[in-house]
Amino acid sequence: YCSPPELVTLLQKRGLLINNEEKAESYLKNIGYYRLSAYFYPLLTLPKEDHRFKSNSTFQQVMQIYRFDRKLRLIIFNEIEKIEIAIRCAIVNITSQETKDPFWMTNSLYFVNQHRYSNTQSLIDKELKKSHEDFIYHFKETYTDMYPPAWELSEILPLGVITEIYKNIKGKRTQKKIAQRFYLNIPVFESWITLITLTRNSCCHHEANATSMG
Repeated sequence: YCSPPELVTLLQKRGLLINNEEKAESYLKNIGYYRLSAYFYPLLTLPKEDHRFKSNSTFQQVMQIYRFDRKLRLIIFNEIEKIEIAIRCAIVNITSQETKDPFWMTNSLYFVNQHRYSNTQSLIDKELKKSHEDFIYHFKETYTDMYPPAWELSEILPLGVITEIYKNIKGKRTQKKIAQRFYLNIPVFESWITLITLTRNSCCHHEANATSMG
């Protein structure tokens, strides 16, 4: 462990220009060295393992890259949210219409792979148990059914679980109708929602496409 002042000294020894040491210490204290290290990476000379900065590299440049990445993630996440809501609605509504069963999401009869169904069922149980949503409390207090209908469950399940549920739906006709809602065929739609899920998770968990400095 190194304190913010020690980290400033370390970065300066590695060739990073820092005009305002106090401000740099504040950023390192409030953002963290490890998180910022991914944004040092583009400014390093080869081989990167030497942790030497290119000539005239500045801490200000690091912060510019960090701010750009943050704004880009927020823009992407905002647009993904719209797509995610549309995907959830399509899967829930179309499958409910096709099965005529509001509880289809927790009924093994509607799924191809029972092992995959058991896995998603466990995740549903986990999310249901930890949920503090008012509508979940209302359901438990009002009804005797073990599980809420699909349109309620979909609101507390991660997109990754919804994706797995779609892939395991037994009726190809149902899957096709859902995919056609987005003018896609089944394989392309499955690939699409998988990519959307991965991108969404990357935005949520601040993943960077760079190897951090040691």
